[in-house]
Amino acid sequence: MIDPPIPAADSHVPVLAAALVSALDPADGKVFVDATFGRGGHTRALLSAARCQVLALDRDPDAIAAGRALGEAADGRLHLVCDRFGRLAERVAEAGLGPVDGVAFDLGVSSPQLDRPERGFSFRADGPLDMRMGADGPTAADLVNGLPVEALAQIFADYGEERHARRLARVVVERRAERPLTTTADLASLVRRVVPAARDGLDPATRAFQGLRIAVNDELGEIDRGLAAAERVLRPGGRLAVIAFQSLEDRRVKQFLAVRAGRAPGPSRHAPAAPGAAPEPSFRLITRRPITPDAAECAANPRARSARLRVAERTEAPPEDGWERAA
Repeated sequence: MIDPPIPAADSHVPVLAAALVSALDPADGKVFVDATFGRGGHTRALLSAARCQVLALDRDPDAIAAGRALGEAADGRLHLVCDRFGRLAERVAEAGLGPVDGVAFDLGVSSPQLDRPERGFSFRADGPLDMRMGADGPTAADLVNGLPVEALAQIFADYGEERHARRLARVVVERRAERPLTTTADLASLVRRVVPAARDGLDPATRAFQGLRIAVNDELGEIDRGLAAAERVLRPGGRLAVIAFQSLEDRRVKQFLAVRAGRAPGPSRHAPAAPGAAPEPSFRLITRRPITPDAAECAANPRARSARLRVAERTEAPPEDGWERAA
């Protein structure tokens, strides 16, 4: 008999929760990793669906502190750890919980981080130019006030996909020579003077803020390390479920799964064959196309509109090397 649902501690609504739980197929005795705990919505859904255990990671100390009440309600079935998900393999080993039955990722910035001006993620309210998901490392202010123009332009272009990256970087460097950029409102105002308004109504500051946030937190590097770690800890038949919200994240996940499932495009027929046999696929794709929120979920939670869920199942093949970037 399944226990009554564990009550939510706040109004946070996790995106694609039903689809993620269905993909991971929780059952009594199974063990899961929620690599991006946030406010615990997906963890709560898993714990409510069966008498399973969840090892939940988050690099944000505030998220771990907010999850303590959920841990108490879970009757010892929740293990909260403050760490980056790129180190989930080490954390699973330390907890003695592997191999695991499922690993879930909900990539990107969390709603509580966006909604708190003092965290410095959003241009919609003034706050310090921080953007760190954790409590260490350089802030966004450190980057915009310290990096050379070429490095800033690369961040805006590669991570923010900003077409006016070089011009914006030059203006930032010119402005900081007069006085440092220290607040989100200050930076957003500067970006809006440089980047033309978009036809779709997107705030001109959106892409620059996205690029800085990804750079500050090394989000793409963490995705690489996290996916490779999930591959190492999943048992044969275990499921990997990844929710991404923007193209850079989703492209990273799609590429990883294509390679690991043996579906990546082959080399040119004019190129010499690589020595040795191709590795046996370590994943089997469950979703050839990503699962997306329906109209009702998008209406209830506008932030769900861009969500994409990809699911794959671990095979018996050993994990491969050469994917994750060095920490």
